[in-house]
Amino acid sequence: MILRRVARPLLASIFIMGGVNALRQKEGHAEVAKPFLHKAADKTVARKTGESPETLPGDPVTFVQVDAAVKIAAGTMLSLGVLPRVASAALLSSLVPTTLAAHAFWEEKDPEQRQQQLIEFLKNAGLAGGLLLAVADTGGKPSLGWRARHAAEEAGHHVQGAAGTVQRRAGVAAAKTGVAADRAALKAAKAGAKAGKSTGMTLGTAKGKRKAAKAVTSTMGGAAKAVKGGGRKHAHKHGHKHAHKHAHKHRHHHRAMAQHH
Repeated sequence: MILRRVARPLLASIFIMGGVNALRQKEGHAEVAKPFLHKAADKTVARKTGESPETLPGDPVTFVQVDAAVKIAAGTMLSLGVLPRVASAALLSSLVPTTLAAHAFWEEKDPEQRQQQLIEFLKNAGLAGGLLLAVADTGGKPSLGWRARHAAEEAGHHVQGAAGTVQRRAGVAAAKTGVAADRAALKAAKAGAKAGKSTGMTLGTAKGKRKAAKAVTSTMGGAAKAVKGGGRKHAHKHGHKHAHKHAHKHRHHHRAMAQHH
């Protein structure tokens, strides 16, 4: 984007120039930074070790040179668009101690000097705001926070999709199991119907056979009774005839004897 290509060199130019001036006048910058360095050492290392800040290792000139090198290198990177967010963070880390060391307006007794230092302090505060924007600028790309949220949302969607797929597969499996159970029940019902039909036919055949046997037995019994009844009639008739004949002969014999006498 053209706006970034213009804004980055404008923001980085003052840091590059400040670094070059610090290298050219490192002794003067060291004298300005010395009170700040002593105060910082007194509040941190000297308080823990109990030593005087003057006896602690570290040369103010060396700190000035390191700070100048950071400003020149990070400013060049920012102006060229090489790792601009990292370069802006490095410049911001260099700007804060420089501002506190060189523009402590609250320590000035003279009103004019205090006003001048306040202006310089506010200028550096404005530069710090620009660097914060540069640190947060992603160049049109999604930020790390957005990427993290997006990745979390995608992971959640994947988990939900996987859970839905598992549920659908479980439902399909349950449906298939139900269909198989219905088919098995239908087959069992058909087999039961066939078995019942076969059993009924068998029972009907056996019952028919029993009825036929009973009819035959009844017929034979009737025939036997008829034969027996006929024999009795014949014997009765023959016996009656014989008795009648014998009685007739007896009467005839009595009559003949009566006539003879």
